[in-house]
Amino acid sequence: MIKAIIFDFDGTIVDTESVWYELYREILFEEYSLELPLEEFSKCIGTTDEVLYAYIQEGTGKKVDRNKLEEAVKHRFSGKKEMLEVREGVLEKIKEAEDLGLKMALASSSSREWVDSFLEQFNLKSYFSVIKTREDVEKVKPDPSLYLKALEELGVEPFEALAIEDSANGVLAAVSAGMHCAVIPNQVTAQLKFHEKAVRSEHFRDLSFKFEIYNI
Repeated sequence: MIKAIIFDFDGTIVDTESVWYELYREILFEEYSLELPLEEFSKCIGTTDEVLYAYIQEGTGKKVDRNKLEEAVKHRFSGKKEMLEVREGVLEKIKEAEDLGLKMALASSSSREWVDSFLEQFNLKSYFSVIKTREDVEKVKPDPSLYLKALEELGVEPFEALAIEDSANGVLAAVSAGMHCAVIPNQVTAQLKFHEKAVRSEHFRDLSFKFEIYNI
């Protein structure tokens, strides 16, 4: 049976990714007249921004001041942060896992400061006995290190744990770690193709903690 649930954060618990996409698209068009197709942005979801900035540099034909662009995006994001909400059904599933006695952890490619700020904003931190972020590993997703670190600290085997993801990079990390994986896409990741071993649900209410429906 499943003994632990490990959640991704961005896009899974809180849909920050749709906001990031909207802001990058706005600013790139305003400043550089560069379109940002969703399929290009989606390549960096769940991992680092290197692919995104390679696209920007190629599209503009010149070196873009990455720090300046990131600061502009972060400034606009700060004005929207308070409007963000936990995705519908997430809290109910967290409480269901708690009622079932399942261990819970977070594994995120984002920074600890970033993750903690949202967990405190939404009063979620107490639910997770283990939190692993980019500071804890040399490589973030799609590398499996974040999940392997979380599993080790939880004290469970990969086949005893279920990862909950929203991105193709995150799913690949979970599958590579030998875990079961459920994917609940958001509006930015809904068009992505996910690893065949992940079980896809369109809403958290459809997410099952039953061991037998997941493949390794």
